[in-house]
Amino acid sequence: MSQEEFEKLVEIETKNLPKEFLEKLNNVAIVVQKEPDEYQLKKGGYSEKKLLLGLYEGVPQTQRSYYNRALPDKITLFQKNIEFIGGNNLNSIKQIIKSTLWHEIGHHFGFTEEELQKINIKNKNKLSKYKAI
Repeated sequence: MSQEEFEKLVEIETKNLPKEFLEKLNNVAIVVQKEPDEYQLKKGGYSEKKLLLGLYEGVPQTQRSYYNRALPDKITLFQKNIEFIGGNNLNSIKQIIKSTLWHEIGHHFGFTEEELQKINIKNKNKLSKYKAI
């Protein structure tokens, strides 16, 4: 699918998030990138063999003190990896986008990777073998 079509899916899934979460997102941009670059893989401690679905870059809300005039935090979704896992199934791709958004927004709200993994296990998230950091 084109990047424009993928971005539209991300926009739709973002708008479908519960209002109480959307209202609390603070100074964060959600962007689409074809695939992670070397810096993004290294930042997360990943090799090219692992599929990085998303990445949160910023200062979690729980760690902000003086946060005036800061550049926006960034949540990046990696289209190629998400499409690879979802295959040609549009519903699977939408679910992966939704799960990845939830995961990255969790980091924005201050959840650690370990806490998010526990949540995934508790909810029996089928994507737990893939990484969205």
